[in-house]
Amino acid sequence: MPATRPTDAATARTGSDALTGLLEALPSATAAYATATGALLAANARFQAEFDGLPYADRAALLAALPAADPVASSEVRSPRNGRWYSLHWGRTADADVLTATDISERIEALDSRTHQQEKLLFTSRMMSVGEMAATLAHELNQPLAAIMNYLNGSLRLVDQAGGPAQVARALGAARTQAEHAAAVISRVREFVRAREPRRDAQDIAAIVATVVELLRLEAERLQLRIEVALAAGLPAVYADKVMVEQVLLNLVKNAIEAMREIPATKRALRIEGRRTLDGEVELRVLDRGAGLSPEQQGQVFSPFFTTKSDGLGIGLAICRSIIEYHEGRLFFEPRDGGGSVFGFTLPLAQGRA
Repeated sequence: MPATRPTDAATARTGSDALTGLLEALPSATAAYATATGALLAANARFQAEFDGLPYADRAALLAALPAADPVASSEVRSPRNGRWYSLHWGRTADADVLTATDISERIEALDSRTHQQEKLLFTSRMMSVGEMAATLAHELNQPLAAIMNYLNGSLRLVDQAGGPAQVARALGAARTQAEHAAAVISRVREFVRAREPRRDAQDIAAIVATVVELLRLEAERLQLRIEVALAAGLPAVYADKVMVEQVLLNLVKNAIEAMREIPATKRALRIEGRRTLDGEVELRVLDRGAGLSPEQQGQVFSPFFTTKSDGLGIGLAICRSIIEYHEGRLFFEPRDGGGSVFGFTLPLAQGRA
């Protein structure tokens, strides 16, 4: 009796079984697809375990072939099902396109960890250099500041005893307020340098702005400059150390005032804006109409010891940046449309923290 010729279906099954057996011998998740139709021909158990059950749209996106004209190509993707990373490698044979998916999650995590450590080292290094400068300044300023406080208190007592002019008493009181604020700033800076955790809690950003504007009111009046405040309604509380953030804003506003000292009074315009960002932070911006910064200056503006002032030390903005980064925020600069500069920073919300 003549031998029975196998049917085409049986031959296909035999070929598929053989291909599956070959793929099972491979250590990575592997599948073979028909070159012409893209139909799945075979897959090993590891591929089935890691990729079967994905919604069709997710699987199509994850396993999308690279350009058909490219016989060998690869890419790295993240599985929407288990969140793990895979290196997808496509190879072409005479009969099929073969996909190998290698789990590289541990490598990606190691790279992320190393990057995070490098960022921490850079941040720590910057903190140390700024900290050394801040410690020296705090030490040198403490004694003269204490003397100023004593002179002011003595002067206020003399004016009170002699019944002196009320304007003098108010001026001395304002000077004492500023000296007390400076003492509080130095105290916070010393804590900051000693790597203590700042006293961060829920703070009203509008109250911080109001304090800074009041501290600089007399200086602004002398320059015939009005400080305009434009805060969005209903700004949420931020998670911050009040005195540290006041010092950052005070420094930015003082710089803005200084930048407009040489321009005509009619053109001086200083504005403080506040809004909530799409990232869920609060952003404060200080806008001036000064001469602005050149492209070269813009690249160095936050570097220690860089300054555009003839008598400046160039450490104010560097310290401000460290303080804002310590608060998990971002200090930034951008040119102002129509001339001038914009300096701003972001702070995290207090909700869920304080």
